[in-house]
Amino acid sequence: MFKILIVEDDMDIAGAVKEHLETWGYQAHCITDFKKVLHEFVEYAPQLVLMDITLPSFDGYHWCSEIRQISRIPIIFLSSVSDNINVVMAVSMGGDDFIAKPFDLRVLTAKIQAMLRRTYDFANESRLIQHNGAILNIDNGTVICGGKKAELTKNEFRIMQVLMENRGKLVTRETVMTRLWETDSYIDDNTLTVNINRLRKKLETVGVGDFIVTKKGSGYTIP
Repeated sequence: MFKILIVEDDMDIAGAVKEHLETWGYQAHCITDFKKVLHEFVEYAPQLVLMDITLPSFDGYHWCSEIRQISRIPIIFLSSVSDNINVVMAVSMGGDDFIAKPFDLRVLTAKIQAMLRRTYDFANESRLIQHNGAILNIDNGTVICGGKKAELTKNEFRIMQVLMENRGKLVTRETVMTRLWETDSYIDDNTLTVNINRLRKKLETVGVGDFIVTKKGSGYTIP
């Protein structure tokens, strides 16, 4: 079942769109905290976003740009500001379509269906893990925080992945090394320490230098 995220501050419109989409078999979720759009995007993991332009705190262009840093899923803008400048702006910021308000819900549904048909090969669906503001992209091996991105090596990525998958839990050094061995990276205890230190330095470049905590004699944790 496709999931659709609705970023619309007019709750009457948002509620009507959500209810209509659910009658067509979609899951739909409406944003209510417009300061945490990116956070909810990652948590909900939708296959399509409906984005208003005029929003509290930051406009739809801002959130489209933020989403485009971590995902290529389709974004359809919905707005009563439908002059040519805004349409061009929406597309240039990464939007895939633009629907002017007021709109017919049947037309909106048809456009959503067409967009989902054109877009999805689920083998290529982006996968993301988020914790404390840091986002790990499983598909391209990058970590992002606050708009900054760091490219990870294969070993750094595998270490980050196993720690993120077990966030809040202690992960022993043996567990991390076993995960690396599964990918033919036969590293020893000293090499693991070197890789952990390099990963920490890269995390510092995106503003999360204290992300990984060492439990002396045991392993690591992401609290």
